[in-house]
Amino acid sequence: MMARLAAAALLTLIGASSAMAQATTKLRLNVFPGIQNLPIFVGQAKGVFARHGLDIELQFTPDSPKQREGLAKGAFEIAHAGVDNSVALAETGAGSIIVMGGDSSLQELFVQADVKSIADLKGRTVIVDAPNTAYALVVRKALQKEGLQAGRDYVLKPTAGTAGRSKLMKENKEYAASMLNPPFSILAARDGLKSLGAAVELVGPYQGTGCWVLRSWAEANAKTLERYLAAYVESLRLALNPANRAAAVAILSERLKIAPEIAAATWDIAADPVKGLTPDAKLDLDGLRNVLALRAEMIGTWGGKAPEPDRYVDLSYYQRALAALSK
Repeated sequence: MMARLAAAALLTLIGASSAMAQATTKLRLNVFPGIQNLPIFVGQAKGVFARHGLDIELQFTPDSPKQREGLAKGAFEIAHAGVDNSVALAETGAGSIIVMGGDSSLQELFVQADVKSIADLKGRTVIVDAPNTAYALVVRKALQKEGLQAGRDYVLKPTAGTAGRSKLMKENKEYAASMLNPPFSILAARDGLKSLGAAVELVGPYQGTGCWVLRSWAEANAKTLERYLAAYVESLRLALNPANRAAAVAILSERLKIAPEIAAATWDIAADPVKGLTPDAKLDLDGLRNVLALRAEMIGTWGGKAPEPDRYVDLSYYQRALAALSK
């Protein structure tokens, strides 16, 4: 009798484990390396995504054109990066939508030590990811405000993502400026480069990193997306809790391959209630309006007149995810 009961219990356990395995959904995420991925790193390390029935595969992209192309082709399901990239992709007819925020741009304009002001960038080379999206438009606007036009007064050179640009600026002093975020901005400052201001100081309210997906995928996988967004917000809350600082710093150090003191400085920026990661990854609609205004002004999209953000946003999944977390 005992043997039969033990066998039955084992079969029940095996069946439950099998059911859990079958219920687990694999999601491929594509991101740039950096501070903005802290919630993902912590959520993976602490099993938050797993508790929401998700198996996360994290991919790092070398640049935004490859990221946009990858999402459009179905190489992954979810992208986290500057939301202007989602707008750019949507304008190709791919149906990309922004479903959650992330930060108000942790990017700063870093320059070589000999550059005293934006005016000193005349005749110099400014390096960017892609010249017609996101932070490249921030740079162009910041320099335009000082009377400098790309192609006329300075060279705007597409190179790589933030990690690559940081390395290029360190190795080649001819590259006079670029937008950098932590930990690369922290490392750049230690290497003698200096900041001329954060994005919001240069161009006003700005929605930086956000989460974006294809509308068709979201509609077909609404529950999965909502579980992901709920897990992300839960992970963000966990990551920014001061009680978890030491654990989060250790995770950042390991995942980004940076020294513990750099990881600690990176966490401190992420946890800043004003300059860091936005609480609950709430989307800043005013910041997004400015993103659209910059795109309209700097490259003439929509004939130079920006539309309202709702064309590029669907926050219904995020709102249901928050509601689920509050239960």
